[in-house]
Amino acid sequence: MALQQEIIAALGVKPVIEAGQEIRTSVDFLKSYLKTHPFIKSLVLGISGGQDSTLTGKLCQTAISELRAETGQQDYQFIAVRLPYGVQADEQDCQDAITFIQPDRVLTVNIKSAVLASEQALKEAGITLSDYVRGNEKARERMKAQYSIAGMTAGVVVGTDHAAEAITGFFTKYGDGGTDINPIFRLHKGQGKMLLKALGCPEHLYLKHPTADLEDDRPGLQDEVALGVTYAMIDAYLEGQKIDEGSAKIIEGWYLKTEHKRRPPITVFDDFWKK
Repeated sequence: MALQQEIIAALGVKPVIEAGQEIRTSVDFLKSYLKTHPFIKSLVLGISGGQDSTLTGKLCQTAISELRAETGQQDYQFIAVRLPYGVQADEQDCQDAITFIQPDRVLTVNIKSAVLASEQALKEAGITLSDYVRGNEKARERMKAQYSIAGMTAGVVVGTDHAAEAITGFFTKYGDGGTDINPIFRLHKGQGKMLLKALGCPEHLYLKHPTADLEDDRPGLQDEVALGVTYAMIDAYLEGQKIDEGSAKIIEGWYLKTEHKRRPPITVFDDFWKK
């Protein structure tokens, strides 16, 4: 099997989707998980103001609202968590996303003091963080906060990982990549836009340039600049289209060197890392 087809199969991407059907698939998936595990009463998700968390948040709130109506159990809740590092540059987008999602509960945890305290503790131990590693520290602090909230609300942490992110490993290991359930995993970036459009999302939330915005030295660094390839090209690759050799090489390079991010910790029984 050619590597492209192997990747597409592993990530479960369909070349053509119907937005309404995919919305229903994700919502039903979340509902089924909670029904199967009756001790879980909340879905917890960090809202950044970008496309992925806006879409996932809307799907979560829809699932929770339907569960309450269907079961009569009013203790189900969706908790949207704002996790700024100081003052977030696109805070208005975050508020617009929350207005669109209409979450049951909104919590704000400013992670800056926790990240700075961790950085200082490491410095005292003789380790000075680079700007890049500090960015990973931010992502992991955000996830730690979400797990604390989930732990206190009988919840699970929801992830925003999708196929265009998974193929490149464009997430922080045990940061935004460390979640319990990922309802949009099979979709690529363009398909996520399709779902948001079908849901009536304000255009500026899914037409904005995606950014992880983790680095202080390069604030607002666009994903496509960091990756060296556009999401449109990644999406085309995931649909099985033939793309230019240079872009395909970049995409496959990211996939191969980030395989460890998509797997549990490596054991003596694993050999993928030898390839």
